[in-house]
Amino acid sequence: MLKPPANNILIIEDESKISQLLKKTLIEEGFTADIAGDGYVGKKMALENNYDAIILDINIPLLNGYEVCKEIRKVNAGVPILMLTAFGSLENKLCGFDAGASDYITKPFELKEIVARLRAFIKKTETIASEESILKYSNLEIDVRNKTVKRDGKLIMLTSKEFLLLEFFVKNIGRVISKAEIAENIWEITFDTGTNIIEVYINYLRKKIDRDFSPKLIHTVVGMGYIMKEE
Repeated sequence: MLKPPANNILIIEDESKISQLLKKTLIEEGFTADIAGDGYVGKKMALENNYDAIILDINIPLLNGYEVCKEIRKVNAGVPILMLTAFGSLENKLCGFDAGASDYITKPFELKEIVARLRAFIKKTETIASEESILKYSNLEIDVRNKTVKRDGKLIMLTSKEFLLLEFFVKNIGRVISKAEIAENIWEITFDTGTNIIEVYINYLRKKIDRDFSPKLIHTVVGMGYIMKEE
């Protein structure tokens, strides 16, 4: 029986030891992998080839990781992008997510964790592709496959994390969703009461899909979480 084609990963990383180790590990795990040593070549390869996921270092020559990510997102909203960096502050993570990163991992990292996250991303992408591609609620419309959002027919630009958060709300209409559940499903982390990242993204989303439209859809349930319902 023919085996399905291996998932192809692009590694954009200027440190040769890291990129070669990543490529060797991915091949051993059944993937195929290409390497780009700077942001310019990485952007070119990402736009000219069909990759199942991209590993992208932030501190790379010619174009940094944020710039590369933004350029990729202009033409490909769906490919998973895992950002690598030596900086793990909340501000750095927000910059990465705003640029369109799917997730963010700090150096030094465990190779098993890289592989696990890539597999999770690819599985989620394949699942979405096989599901109903259009989600509708009130005057909101989400194209899951093409990663576009419209309200009252007006196109709304969202970052990768904002899109995932909105999609999660629409799939849980009328149900109170806790911060812990949001953290687990959108960031795949255990909720940390010391961070306000969820509130930050809820505010981002409200400004884009609620502020200039009616009815209001995203509501806070004090002490419990958030709910999507018509005002």
